[in-house]
Amino acid sequence: MNDDVTEDFPVISADTLASRCRFYREVCGLPARVQPELQQLFIPSGSVGAITVPAKLGAAVKGNMQACGVQLGPIVSHPRSKRWTFLIRPDVPDDELALFGELFRLNASVARLGAQIALPSPTDRHGFRVWVQPPRDSYRPSGLAVIRAIRTCAGPREFGR
Repeated sequence: MNDDVTEDFPVISADTLASRCRFYREVCGLPARVQPELQQLFIPSGSVGAITVPAKLGAAVKGNMQACGVQLGPIVSHPRSKRWTFLIRPDVPDDELALFGELFRLNASVARLGAQIALPSPTDRHGFRVWVQPPRDSYRPSGLAVIRAIRTCAGPREFGR
């Protein structure tokens, strides 16, 4: 497992889908829902947004944000696909076609309104999703701040500037 990934999560006795969902909702302000047929948890994009990037870029973005003093919010790792998802305040304009094209060239994307954002689940025994940075409260960084860090880490040639 990558050194930047942690499974640091509050221990909840008899952690179940329902108890984890309740924790995400009540403590973390995430509108979590249970998808019983898949035994997983997710949030619909809306009051919470998401930016997904390749893991290598995600690690650089995380480091850049920390170095710049930008508080990190929750970050989900998808180890099998080698991708990270930053949970954000959804302040990225929907009509920024040039931005979406630039992100696409980096294999990165912003979750559209209503998209399902999968969360780590206590029933996931295969490590499909783990926390890089677990949620502890309702804080999420600005999506625009994450995009600034992506631009910095990708550099002008890669990001199309």
